[in-house]
Parts: sequence; structure tokens; C-alpha cells
Amino acid sequence: MNVNWNYPTQVLVGAGRLQELPELCVQHGMQNPLLVTDPGLASLPMVAEALALCHAAGLAVGCFSQIKPNPTGANIKDGIAAFQAGQHDGVIAMGGGSGLDAGKAIAVLAQQTCSLWDLEDIGDQWQRADVSRIMPLIALPTTAGTGSEVGRAALVVNEAQQRKVIIFHPKMMPAAVILDPILTLGLPAGLTAATGMDALSHSLEAYCSNYYHPMAEGIAMQGMRLVKDYLPAVVRDGTDVEARQQMLVASMMGATAFQRGLGAMHALAHPLGAIFDAHHGMLNAILMPYVLKANYPVIKQRIGLLAQCLELEPDFEGFMSWILALRAEINIPHTLASTIDADSLPDTIGAMAVADPSAGSNPISFSAPQYRQILLAALNGEL
Repeated sequence: MNVNWNYPTQVLVGAGRLQELPELCVQHGMQNPLLVTDPGLASLPMVAEALALCHAAGLAVGCFSQIKPNPTGANIKDGIAAFQAGQHDGVIAMGGGSGLDAGKAIAVLAQQTCSLWDLEDIGDQWQRADVSRIMPLIALPTTAGTGSEVGRAALVVNEAQQRKVIIFHPKMMPAAVILDPILTLGLPAGLTAATGMDALSHSLEAYCSNYYHPMAEGIAMQGMRLVKDYLPAVVRDGTDVEARQQMLVASMMGATAFQRGLGAMHALAHPLGAIFDAHHGMLNAILMPYVLKANYPVIKQRIGLLAQCLELEPDFEGFMSWILALRAEINIPHTLASTIDADSLPDTIGAMAVADPSAGSNPISFSAPQYRQILLAALNGEL
């Protein structure tokens, strides 16, 4: 089923809609776009097809793929240099969170006089950018997790400070998105599981947020329903196009919902990802039950309502049981010890979590020692 949406931006949904990429480029003023992706995707047929479609339509197009799994400031600087050297007039961001975030940052910064770090999401710093110099952007997600294709921010690692920085501008939202499930068919089961749990973490933390935003709350609830119905199916059978499409939608819904805020999962996952270069979705997936338990005193009733809406046992325990069973079914590790080296864990990790912007919307305002306690529980598997 092919459909077009105009919320939260122009979205083309359906199998095979990659074919419409050249038309979208022209529609948004691009004759010489730069396709930004990651090294793993750059050699795959889907990127070759996207480039060939653009060439066949008479578009000049370049490709930049020197991006780490957690994009760094140096990666963005190199991408901007490639954009300027090729005299490009827009960006096609293609990939998972790394390719999408890098592409978004490059599109915003390529023609600016301000620096990348000038646009950190603090107060109204985004106003330092000249809106007229922001380049048009089209996003094509190849994973169903981050939802970065409908986000107004990009996560970039400041290597000197060993922290993930949220780069924000309202105009960072892509002008158009293609949700083509065919682009996700080659994703291995492990990455399908980790990215799918990332989508769940976005909706779940948005739902539990202490901010008032009923519309985002409703979107989050439906996003979690789609994950419940389709994530196990797509991990079992990666060729299930319907499940792939529904997970892409769930991912987009999670990113739309977290306008309501995120929470302690992300407050811990961001510094851990920056320090250990670990997969963001996997970190959220492992941390999830430990953060739920820590938030229990405040979220007990609202999680009970959520469990009822998801047709689970209608209480906190029923929801937690589902989370643990889902993780086991799709082979998510129970402890962080499988992902990070506890011996090299900085003593400042709790303070880093408190300072992360996601901490502000967690249902409980945890202290640095409390964040460290949650982390230790996740390392030792203590629920």
C-alpha cells in the first residue's frame, strides 16, 4: 500500500518508492545533491540504485560515506568539505541514525559561518544559523529505529569532550522522507532487533515523560502497539515487507512523540555511546527494564494504563514481563557487561547523565549517584 502523508513533513510510504527520489530532488530544488550515507551501506545495491536513478534523471550527484556509527564532529567537517568541493545544492541522507544525523548536520552547516558546536541544543543557540543558508534535505531511512528522518536534531560526538552533543535547528527537519520497506530488507536480525527496541524506547520514554503533550502521548502509545505487533515478526522473518513497513512507521512515530521528551535510558545511553562507540539502540534496549524499575514509584499507574491498552496484564508487572519476554525473544542481552567494559567506566558517568538534555524530562529527577546505581544494576543484571 502506497500512501502520502504531510505530517510531520512530506512522507512517501510504500514499497518501491525509492524510484521517486529524483522527482523529489527536483521538487525541492536540487540538481546536484550530495548523498550522505555510512561506509557499510555505500557499497550496497540500494545506494548504487539511488545514485543511478539520479544520474538517469539528469541529476549530478555525489556520495560521502566517511561516517562512524556514532558520527563525530570531524565526520561532519569532512562532509561539509565534500559538499563544498562538489558545489552541491542539497543533501540526500540515507541510512540508519548515523547516516541520517550526519546528513542533517551537513545540510544545516554546509553554508553557514557559525560552527557545528554553536548549534548545540541550549536555549536559543539555534538562532546563530542563517536560515536562508540551510540546504534542502531528503531522508531515506534504512533501519526502523531512530526516526531521525522526522527529527529536528542530530546527535554528534564531540571527541575532545567525549560526549554526544545534540545539534538542533527547527529547519533541520527533512523537507521530504521516503519510507520504503525494501530499503530495510537486508538488515540482519540483530540490528533489526536493536533498532526496533530503539523505536520502542522513544515511544516509551515519551509516554512516561513528565511534560504535558497529549498528542505526543497518543502517538507514543500507537507506536508501541506497532512494535508489539510487528517487531518479533520482522526479527523472525526479515523478508516480511508488511512488518518492515509497519516498523518504519513505528520508528517515525517514536521520533515524533519524543517532542514530549525522553528520559533516563537516553541520558545514560548518550554518554555510554560517546565513550564506548556502542550501538545506541542496543544500549537503550538493555537499559530499558532497569530504568523502568527505577522510575516505578512515579510511573506505576500510567504504565498500568499502557499495559491495558496494549492488551497485556493490566499493571506495571504485566508490562515489565512483556518487556523482558520481548528482549529474550529477539536476543537482546540482559546485562550491559556484554556491550561495554565496566573496568574503564568513568567515575563521572552519573554526572554526565544528569547533564544530558534527556534527563530533564525523566519522571524522576535522578542524582548522579542514582544514575550510577541504575548503571551498575544494568551491568550486573540486578532487577
